[in-house]
Amino acid sequence: MSKIAAIIGRFLIALIFIFSGAGKLMDIGGTETMIVAAGLPAGLAIPTGLFELVAGLCLAAGFMVRLVAILLAGFTAMTILFFHAQVGDPMQRVMMLKNCAIIGGLALAFAHSQMWSHYYLIASQRRGELAARDSDERVRNAELRAAKAEARADALESGGTVVAATPTAYEPRTVVTENGVPVKRRSRFFDW
Repeated sequence: MSKIAAIIGRFLIALIFIFSGAGKLMDIGGTETMIVAAGLPAGLAIPTGLFELVAGLCLAAGFMVRLVAILLAGFTAMTILFFHAQVGDPMQRVMMLKNCAIIGGLALAFAHSQMWSHYYLIASQRRGELAARDSDERVRNAELRAAKAEARADALESGGTVVAATPTAYEPRTVVTENGVPVKRRSRFFDW
């Protein structure tokens, strides 16, 4: 459920950049005027719009989320620095806080993407470890059955009686016998 919420949140943050970039590209003259008023060169209008649009689409699609989140957070921080640094103006203060919230959302997108990549790595390593353990357990059980069969055969050949074997030191605790059928117990933290 948390992954679904993170995807929805990432998509909603991406919409801000998609619409902002598309708006800048549709009104290049207004974008140039705004950029020049901040003291930056007018030639940044088209690259800025393209960056916002492409990065927003990448974030929405989940493509290179960590890199895109870092780049967009840096871009948003620069926007605060160049366009919303007048904290005395209430409107600029609100815009600065909105951009800080966007940076926080991008940090969460980065962290969530990082968490899931580590989760998949750990899960794949664990699957390999479990497969190796199961294979070792099957080998031990086969060796144990072979040793028991050999002991029975030796006892029958020598004319002796077959004595029931005592339980060996290796008895898996996860296997319980119900009506003669081995059943593996599931470990649960809560029983409901």
